[in-house]
Amino acid sequence: MPVSPARGAAFDIIRRVERESSYAAELLHAKTYAHLSTQDHALTTELVMGVLRWRSVLDDTISTASSQPLKKLDQEVLIALRLAVYQFCKLDRIPKRAALHESVELVKRARKKSAAPFVNAILRRLSKVSAFLSCTLVSLVVNDSSAEGLANSRAHPTWLVERWASRYGISAAKEICIYDQSVPTTAIRLRTPEAESDLTKEGISLQPGAVLSNARRVSADVTRTEAFRHQEMIIQDEASQLVAALIGQVEKRDARILDCCAAPGGKTLAIADNNPQAEITAVELHPHRARLMQKLWGASAQKIKTVVADARTFPPTQPYDRILADVPCSGTGTLARNPEIKWRLKPEDLPELHDRQVTILRAAVQHLAPGGRLVYSTCSLEKEENEDVVEQVLAEDKSLRLMNCLAELERLREKGHLIPNPTTLTTGPYLRTIPGIHPSDGFFAAIIEKLR
Repeated sequence: MPVSPARGAAFDIIRRVERESSYAAELLHAKTYAHLSTQDHALTTELVMGVLRWRSVLDDTISTASSQPLKKLDQEVLIALRLAVYQFCKLDRIPKRAALHESVELVKRARKKSAAPFVNAILRRLSKVSAFLSCTLVSLVVNDSSAEGLANSRAHPTWLVERWASRYGISAAKEICIYDQSVPTTAIRLRTPEAESDLTKEGISLQPGAVLSNARRVSADVTRTEAFRHQEMIIQDEASQLVAALIGQVEKRDARILDCCAAPGGKTLAIADNNPQAEITAVELHPHRARLMQKLWGASAQKIKTVVADARTFPPTQPYDRILADVPCSGTGTLARNPEIKWRLKPEDLPELHDRQVTILRAAVQHLAPGGRLVYSTCSLEKEENEDVVEQVLAEDKSLRLMNCLAELERLREKGHLIPNPTTLTTGPYLRTIPGIHPSDGFFAAIIEKLR
């Protein structure tokens, strides 16, 4: 019996995530899997994201029935085991025999036929202890009052949860972990007055945004709608939309705006939509990502100048009135959407990221016109990538000053764009959203002004 399309796709995607450090969300929307039916694609997504979110708990469960240490197992064998155990624990509608059989077949399909009896034996043992599995993965009846207990029960690295508990408190750390383990709401940004009615006509139910009035929340797949294909709306988390909104509308007629780390391009497009008369330049290091951005922008790509270059060495040009430096970061504020990050990231990665971010910000401020403003942002929860970067660069350059994000958020609130009280979105002078505390991904932003 052949492996089902959904399980085969899930296995292949997880293997690429593990082998190539790919991102599951990007692979799930790649052309390779466009042939999957809506139902199969939904199951593939559930399996991929579920296994990546709960990986450590799945491994703990598998180890109770394995005669060999998991680190000695071939990667393909371990992925097949994780897929089956996730289905045992979380997908009640799937018969255990089907999950078991197809995981054995996946091992054979991966040319690990000799391991098939081993996989079969482990899964048969685990399929008979459903009560134990339910307690392990569903009920989570454990001590969540410590960082270690929280990390173990909510499938996060202990070192990461310890950092959050120290910085934000154990209660907030728990909310972050719970949010990371849930399926995040899909938010969209409406780009045209007709977008909402067009989506409704296509059977898409829209809910109001929780952060921005121009955002909507959806529970259906909008990527197959005409509104999406015609770029009438963009899929973009509300915190990400908010960062772009901090750039504001530049009143100057010949305004110049730079996005110096532009991919994937959603913020660039939001800035361009908000400043239709401005000259927009988008810098992106990787040519293939630059091409994907232009595809996302559609017809709007004609009014955005795309430059393939390193933001750290982008040559001087005429100064810019506004700059967005949404720098590459650890992504710890996006673990609900990118769960693979938490298994890749190591404590020693943070100093290296900090140094790279400082270099980018140093370079970016050199392009800023006197009186101009730069928004520095990350989707990280880590201080090294946020306040520490901003404060280091400000200490080095006395021509810069830090502005209070609260004033810009209050302006957005007065114009009817921002929904929550601005004070709930700030920590000191900075914008700070925390997953679970706020209804969005975790983002940080600072506004820097160059003195005249």
